[in-house]
Amino acid sequence: MTDEFNHLRHTLDARYSCRAFRPDPVPDATIQQIVMAAGRAPSWCNAQPWKVTVTHGPETARFRDAMLAAVQDDTPAPDLTWPTSYPGAHGTRRLECGLQLYEAVGIARHDRAARAEQSLLNYHFFGAPHVAIIQSEAALGPYGAMDTGGFITAFTLAATALGLGSIAQASVAAYAPMIRAHFDLPDSRLILCAISFGWPDPDHAANSFRTSRADLSEIYDPR
Repeated sequence: MTDEFNHLRHTLDARYSCRAFRPDPVPDATIQQIVMAAGRAPSWCNAQPWKVTVTHGPETARFRDAMLAAVQDDTPAPDLTWPTSYPGAHGTRRLECGLQLYEAVGIARHDRAARAEQSLLNYHFFGAPHVAIIQSEAALGPYGAMDTGGFITAFTLAATALGLGSIAQASVAAYAPMIRAHFDLPDSRLILCAISFGWPDPDHAANSFRTSRADLSEIYDPR
């Protein structure tokens, strides 16, 4: 195997959904490196439908306050319809991830109050100093959103390669109208997700577990 593949595989294996961050800001030059690297993701006809709004310093705190108010007062209205179910292995993996998190942070399976409190941390951005709001051009429809998924993956891998933690959060996109209004974004932008990112807190219990991955036989269908 080539060194390039080994480096890529190492980064893929090292990436995880970080749920606790140190408060230290990331230099803007580093953030720009991540965005430029993510912008190398492939897209249909090279349309590059992605846009990203990144909060810094006081704006992260202001956005956090706005998100918490929206969760309290607004009705969820995501731009993209959320899954109606997670059939078969998809649901099993989803459940496993949740149980791993609750076990790591010491939440009993049937402690609904503690689980709700943990869920609310999504809208605190897990203490991250920066939040990237990932958008795609609405006119490009589902294929533009699909292409932007590649940007999201590349963003998180670039962050990992630079020693940063990140977590892509669909939960934040539930309040798409508020996000557009907060950042004065045009209606032509779909809000796909947020990526909270920064320097990870390696000692926090929420960062102590890793999710399993499907075996090759579950995803590969040679013909």
